[in-house]
Amino acid sequence: MLNMKKNLQQHEDINYLVIGLGLTGYSVASYLLAHGYSCKVQDSRDIPPYYQALKARFSDAQITSQRLNAELIGWADALVVSPGLSIHSRHIQQAADLGKKIIGDIELFAQAVDKPVIAVTGSNGKTTVTTLVGEMIRADNKTVGVGGNIGVPALDLLDEDVECYLLELSSYQLETTQSLKPVAATVLNLSEDHLDRYASYADYMQAKLRIYDQAKTCISNLDDETTRHNSADVVFSLVNADADFSLIEDDGFWLCKHGVRWLNVVELKVTGQHNWANCLAAMALADAVGVSKNAIVEALKNFTGVAHRSQWIAEIDGVEWINDSKATNVGAARASIEGRNRPVILIAGGQSKAADMSVLSPLLKKRVKLVLLMGEDAEIIEQAWQGATQIVRVENMREAVAQAQQSAQSGDCVLLAPACASFDMYTKFEARGDDFAQCVRDLE
Repeated sequence: MLNMKKNLQQHEDINYLVIGLGLTGYSVASYLLAHGYSCKVQDSRDIPPYYQALKARFSDAQITSQRLNAELIGWADALVVSPGLSIHSRHIQQAADLGKKIIGDIELFAQAVDKPVIAVTGSNGKTTVTTLVGEMIRADNKTVGVGGNIGVPALDLLDEDVECYLLELSSYQLETTQSLKPVAATVLNLSEDHLDRYASYADYMQAKLRIYDQAKTCISNLDDETTRHNSADVVFSLVNADADFSLIEDDGFWLCKHGVRWLNVVELKVTGQHNWANCLAAMALADAVGVSKNAIVEALKNFTGVAHRSQWIAEIDGVEWINDSKATNVGAARASIEGRNRPVILIAGGQSKAADMSVLSPLLKKRVKLVLLMGEDAEIIEQAWQGATQIVRVENMREAVAQAQQSAQSGDCVLLAPACASFDMYTKFEARGDDFAQCVRDLE
């Protein structure tokens, strides 16, 4: 893993227009200005979030609050677009039609990086798997820079003295990336998400699958054929014992490599089959880059999960309360519900992002005794789930938690797995999860 030859690709002497001055835009502008490249920043907000920070660091930074226009596009040779902004917008498409390069921060990172890169994407589980692989590498006494779509922006990682990099990547980041050559890459799973941003589910899938384009080792989910690259993939599976990394039932359930038992799931601190799949994926990635079996197993045993992702909050009067606020799409909510071994009272709702919510109806009918529904698209979701289970509309999280406590019986699980984005009621999914956790703690 640690013997990659240095192959630093210098950027061309061109004009970079950074679109958006949020965290990623600030990282990009700082990187370009620090390296002496010609750079302007455009953000249509009167005072972008990182305006003062960039000016404090680079007093001569050129930041414009005007809308993207022909003059700016004409000046630029490349547009570096923040992932929160759609590259399919009219002005960015016009720039592309004029031959301007449309790239993102990951493309700049890929052009500059001279150490091995491990890349993780998928609709669900990305952060859990990325965090766990990082722990496995550290347990093997190796240094790793972890970031991308989580934590530290990718370009900031280049300042760290590490032996390799580990990136969580979103579809938005991948669609503007051409030069990344991971030593190992995975698409964990695919389900409908971000259909408010993509023309079709097929377009969304294609963006995710770009992660395999120049990867040395491709790791895919044998239980989800849409993640496959080709027959040479290293594969993981919960149901097929012939997979390279599999779950095998033999006096308990075991995480295995090529049929050899590595760890019984009772020794894990994370629960649910979706987390077992995450563990198998992490094992495959770490193994592919030379992490020892002992380090992998040690990290698996010690891993307690990630906040807002199937996070245990409390057990009150025999009722378990689980915060999975990161379940922001249908696939994540499905995995979260299926991962519970108790009857479920589900708190859901928010912005559905044009997803087909009705696909959850059979599971709700089978596993969920009550849905407490809130948020912007509550009416649409209620219609999609009508007849599947009992549904009660609530105004906010505190009312949802109070209603859940009133309805729950000992042995139940109250699960926040919204299947929706949070932006109608909260600034981010973490704020939604924090609200849920505080409301639950107030019950004690």
